[in-house]
Amino acid sequence: MSKELIRYLIKQLHEGKNPEEVKVKFRNVLRKVSPTEIAQIEQELVNEGMPQKDLRKLCNIHLAIFRESLGKQKVETDHPIYVFMEEHKIILQHLGELKSIIQKVGAAESFEEVDDEIHELKHIAEHLMEMEKHNVREENVLFPYLQKRGITEPPAIMWAEHNELREKKKQLLELLKTHGKLSFRDFAKRLANTGNYLTEELPHHIYKENHILYPAALRTIKDEEWKEIKEQCDELGYCCFTPKYLKAGEEEVKKEEKSALEGTMNFETGSLTKEEIKGMLNALPVDITFVDAENTVRYFNKAEGRIFPRTKTVIGRKVQQCHPPKSVHVVNQVIDDLKHRRRKSADFWIDMNGRKIYIRYFPMRNQEGEYMGCLEVTQDITDIQKIKGERRLLNEIQPK
Repeated sequence: MSKELIRYLIKQLHEGKNPEEVKVKFRNVLRKVSPTEIAQIEQELVNEGMPQKDLRKLCNIHLAIFRESLGKQKVETDHPIYVFMEEHKIILQHLGELKSIIQKVGAAESFEEVDDEIHELKHIAEHLMEMEKHNVREENVLFPYLQKRGITEPPAIMWAEHNELREKKKQLLELLKTHGKLSFRDFAKRLANTGNYLTEELPHHIYKENHILYPAALRTIKDEEWKEIKEQCDELGYCCFTPKYLKAGEEEVKKEEKSALEGTMNFETGSLTKEEIKGMLNALPVDITFVDAENTVRYFNKAEGRIFPRTKTVIGRKVQQCHPPKSVHVVNQVIDDLKHRRRKSADFWIDMNGRKIYIRYFPMRNQEGEYMGCLEVTQDITDIQKIKGERRLLNEIQPK
């Protein structure tokens, strides 16, 4: 009964009812609602046609209403959720410092008055960007496990928020790198705009993860799966500010598979063992990901210095679930064009951390010309773009 009432409550909010009136009316019902039910109800509403963008607008209102009913669950210190939440605590401390510095800068008249504060701001901005390692673990490990349990919309909403918050964090870091080119007043104004967004929106985001997403994960993901999640989180790595005792497993990650690869495969142009094929694919200076004809991710290589992180949880997922919601329509268009021979390839290039990244998609077909899937090839071409003239002789090895 409470579930149907909650569905009715959310629909009332969607129709523009006053949140405070709804909160008073359904207070007793809300105390009985679990975070898992909240996530499942939101998923059902999207399935019924409520646009995700409308659901995102309602998310903060939901929290204001659900805040009283959401309880806390205790987890062991080596549990992935415990690590995520401890990282959140540190980020919230940085946001508190950021808010205080914004106020000091706003009250100052020159850069000289806040020289120490600007130095501290750079440290805060770098740590906020370091939080991307936290987000990568969520997006590539935790979210796929939730999606397997039918909870797809809450992770999609969190991922969309990651993207928006990332842009603001980049703006803050860039502002601090170039502040010397601005007048003090212009700098203070821009700092307030970007910094206040982060100090307001990032805590909301953290609250939603701590009190809805994580409890839903703890209630739906099986105990034996958390060991897998931890191993994959260890493989991806942690933030520079993650307490050392929480990332001990990072040093224990094994780079090679436990069982030796055996057997030989014959091709028209030769034969290779499975181990040789694995070594060959990993030795290529490119990231490779294969998506089959059913749009399911089937394989990725482990090239040294991989540009985009991958973990084994991506295997078996639909490729659309591996991209942020805002780019899914592009993914679908690329696959459709390659499948129906409208393109021989789809090429993109982006700037990332001062490097030029070239991303290409190719169709794979069998001897009969039937579409077998799509191959994504990603390469850092920054140094290639610098090549001029010719080199016909072996260059000398430079001392390290």
